[in-house]
Amino acid sequence: MAAAAVGGNPAGPRFFGYIPGGGLVSSAVAETVARTVNRYTAIGDLAPGLVSIEESVLRWLAELFGLPAGTGGLTTTGGSQAMLSMLVAAREAHLGDDSTGARLYLSDQAHHCVRKAARIAGLPRDAVRPVATSDGRRLDPEALAAAVVEDRSGGRRPFLVVANAGTTNSGVVDPLGAVADVAAEHRLWTHVDACYGGFFQLTSRGRARLRGIERADSVSLDPHKSLFLPYGTGVLLVREPATLVAGHTDADPGDYLQDLRSGQLPDYASMGTELTREWRGLRLWLPLHLHGIDAFRAALDEKLDLAADAHDVLSRIAALEVPEQPELSTVVFRHRDGDDASQALLARIHESGRVWLSSTRLDGRLTLRLSILAFRTHREHVDEALELIAGAAGC
Repeated sequence: MAAAAVGGNPAGPRFFGYIPGGGLVSSAVAETVARTVNRYTAIGDLAPGLVSIEESVLRWLAELFGLPAGTGGLTTTGGSQAMLSMLVAAREAHLGDDSTGARLYLSDQAHHCVRKAARIAGLPRDAVRPVATSDGRRLDPEALAAAVVEDRSGGRRPFLVVANAGTTNSGVVDPLGAVADVAAEHRLWTHVDACYGGFFQLTSRGRARLRGIERADSVSLDPHKSLFLPYGTGVLLVREPATLVAGHTDADPGDYLQDLRSGQLPDYASMGTELTREWRGLRLWLPLHLHGIDAFRAALDEKLDLAADAHDVLSRIAALEVPEQPELSTVVFRHRDGDDASQALLARIHESGRVWLSSTRLDGRLTLRLSILAFRTHREHVDEALELIAGAAGC
């Protein structure tokens, strides 16, 4: 515990940097049980009861996001692993064994794990084409369509577009329905990165802002963010799970496993990068059943309310520029006097040792981020942060 006390606590109530993590104790209890029984869940026949529990959570998630019956997927270590498996499946489905001329599209606000997955999957750097944003934040569907037409006429092979359901920088949501329209017209795989914002789907405001996500070919989620679970908990949902199998298997069936393949349950080993995996399903299943969906919905609604109120307070501080209203739970702001002043403002906020914020660059300028997501964060903690920000800004 002494070692853990050194450094930041991203599940703490005053941690507003990056995307705060979870840490529900009930999930940790579930993980203790899972580690104690120590079952191998990469092949369904070896742990059918446990795999069935995990599958029940995946089915519920598919229903939550409006994806059709038959949607499948797997739990992962997080969004990065989910992104890699998705990219491999999309490449296989659209390009087969020949990736020559491959092109995928994203906005400049996309998480860097997309480019990292493309590199790991063996695609050259020029396979990734950033698309213009309509307002500096959101992917522009018209620019996307123009880029696809230009690339195809030039001999490239477009196959994938990655849209955001809550960017890490500022929490904005791409126009998911319009992006899906372009993808359908031009025969692209549509992936929605919902690792930050996905579980706001539980709220009425979140569903409105994520409208169109139900048209995705795949969705990645991080329950260790907006479902408040421990790190190492990710999910990939795929409309046609056979594409995952096609992308992650080869001609060698592994004859030493021939006695364990009834086909009645999915083999996660054939759907992702892991051949050995622990049982992740219980850390998702138990908190949902123990606390109930309404508890998670209420917590997420609270974060949306707190972010909206924080935006209003920061907008009234004369020294600050607040570029936009939050779509989710991240509020961005900066000092009107430029980058040096914003950097100094952040340093003064941190001098107190009471709260932690982080910064990014938006519109080419250093911008501070107040990300309100930890389940332990409530109004008194946000009010304390706002008081410190106002004091550091000279108010």
